[in-house]
Amino acid sequence: MLILGVDTGGTFTDFIYATETGFKAYKTLSTPHNPAEAVISGIRRIAADLGLGEDIKNQGMTIVHGSTVATNAILERKGVNTALVTNTGFTDVIEIGRQNRSRLYDLAYRKPPHIVPEERRFGVPGRTTFTGDIIEPFDDDAARAVVDGIRRSGAQSVAVCFLFSFLRPEHEQRMGELLEELGIPVSLSHEILAEFREFERTSTTVVNAYVSPIMTRYLTDLERAVSGNTLRVMQSNGGSISATTAMHESVRTILSGPAGGAVGALEIARQAGFDKVITFDMGGTSTDVSLMDQGLPLTMESAISGYPVKVPMIDIHTVGAGGGSIAGLDAGGSLTVGPESAGATPGPICYGQGGQRVTVTDANLYLGRIVPEHFLGGGMQLDEPSTRQGVESLAKELGMAPAELAEGVLAVANTNMERAIRVISVEKGHDPREFTLLSFGGAGGMHCAALARLLRMERVFIPVNPGILSATGMLMADVVKDYSRTIMRQADSLAKEELEVLFAELEAQALEELASEGIRSDDVRHQRYLDMRYAGQSFEIIVPFGPDPVESFQSLHEKRYGHRNPDKGVEVVNVRLRSRGSQIKPDFATAPDAGPYLPKGARLGTTRTIFDGKPHATAVIDRARLQPGNHFQGPAIVVEYTSTIVIPPSATVTVDSYSNLLLALN
Repeated sequence: MLILGVDTGGTFTDFIYATETGFKAYKTLSTPHNPAEAVISGIRRIAADLGLGEDIKNQGMTIVHGSTVATNAILERKGVNTALVTNTGFTDVIEIGRQNRSRLYDLAYRKPPHIVPEERRFGVPGRTTFTGDIIEPFDDDAARAVVDGIRRSGAQSVAVCFLFSFLRPEHEQRMGELLEELGIPVSLSHEILAEFREFERTSTTVVNAYVSPIMTRYLTDLERAVSGNTLRVMQSNGGSISATTAMHESVRTILSGPAGGAVGALEIARQAGFDKVITFDMGGTSTDVSLMDQGLPLTMESAISGYPVKVPMIDIHTVGAGGGSIAGLDAGGSLTVGPESAGATPGPICYGQGGQRVTVTDANLYLGRIVPEHFLGGGMQLDEPSTRQGVESLAKELGMAPAELAEGVLAVANTNMERAIRVISVEKGHDPREFTLLSFGGAGGMHCAALARLLRMERVFIPVNPGILSATGMLMADVVKDYSRTIMRQADSLAKEELEVLFAELEAQALEELASEGIRSDDVRHQRYLDMRYAGQSFEIIVPFGPDPVESFQSLHEKRYGHRNPDKGVEVVNVRLRSRGSQIKPDFATAPDAGPYLPKGARLGTTRTIFDGKPHATAVIDRARLQPGNHFQGPAIVVEYTSTIVIPPSATVTVDSYSNLLLALN
């Protein structure tokens, strides 16, 4: 069986695929105007490499894809015209929200217009209470008038969210039936998010309605091009779903690509014996970081472009710092780096595609930290003269030496990324020195050692093919379905038998839906959780369900917030189920220890690299020739197809049995 992992990034689209002799990688520039073009051309290139010809249909391939289509539709506000149907009198909940100010001290701040304007919000009579009782019947005549209004509004998609519909969905179901005559997509909140808090549930449903038609068009085109093969899509929760499900529930793919990287990082770290890692994924456009303490960190409190999205997501923090981040001057004449990125087109100056503004990648090239003849395996020619001219021009504008400017660009970018890691570690009570920095992404290897030193972390872990680890993670992902139900009960009055009944109902639903995804019941594992809080609190902690959930909650609360309150009543807000359908995963083999000395041909020569303002004669090492047990010291530049790894002076490197690189920083 031919299995491919595909990750679409802002600069490159990455592929990993199985061959008879192992796994191979391929990278190509992304096509932001139509991301499918890069995906399809890459699959054709892989098919030709495998001797299948240029016809990629009916080849028995399984393609697992991480897509940025839904994310970009929100960030760029390029979703479809969306209407909202809710209870009469509640049409403005979506805009009022929690009345929080994102910029508290900005007196001139104004909220941007909502993606669902006032004229496309519609109210329908009918009311269900928090106990699930219907105190006002659904008004069919008023609902039909709303359907006519939606038709006249030009809406291309509809979100339906009635109060407490997660307890009694009849009103939403009836509204969905009436909307069928419009022939446009309809998102019902009890199907998208069956939980309390009407603002977050409405926001999540609206986001789904806003992006689903865009995602549907994209995946339909992609499925047409690869018909006869199996296409799966990565979710934000670290599992994959069928393309059909992704079209209907596109909100679950918002962090599709970064989630693949997190899954791949966790699995590879576990294989190598590391269970406490901070992942550092630096690509061309952004950097994603996550803290993993023996498992994937999940959150229910995400937002994108200011809109809450309350579906399970891996807890990933993103900053606008990547290889393509543009250096410039702020209003006061100081150096800034990012968040604006050169992207894939025109890209950094050195890509030779018309870019004229200095980026982080250009700074690395100027300092000798990229070896041009080995960039992307020698498959992409870099424009060194234009890069040198661009750096020198910006340096002159700032009154700095060119090398000083280039190192300054890297220092600013590293500080931005250091701050991101402190958000997920120090600010949440974790000491980064107790973790290993796991570096990947196309640009991660050039910055990981400097970043670890800023955080005083002693060890850096760099996996094989780090530039395509997100694509590798796609192949390691199981099929995952998340379910929840709000019950709002006091923990001491909730019998275990009641919980067993609730979980059994969710598990039956999971087995049915996973069967439709082609998963046998024998391959399904269920994980049970409870969302718990002290009475009177506004936020919950996700607690694994076990013999004593209250004690588990108390322990987690103490770990997270530094205290517990055993005299305070505890509430169970939601029951939560994660059902995982096992998939065949890549098996990365170990190799015997070959001793500390580098094999013949591993050293490709030397290059001149600037570290801390001083030039160094730096060894250039071919990673493909390194063997387990090899040991060497910096300064060195390790080159490989998917990434470049910078080893600063005094750092030492050991190759483990899986051919991962372990950097020790002195």
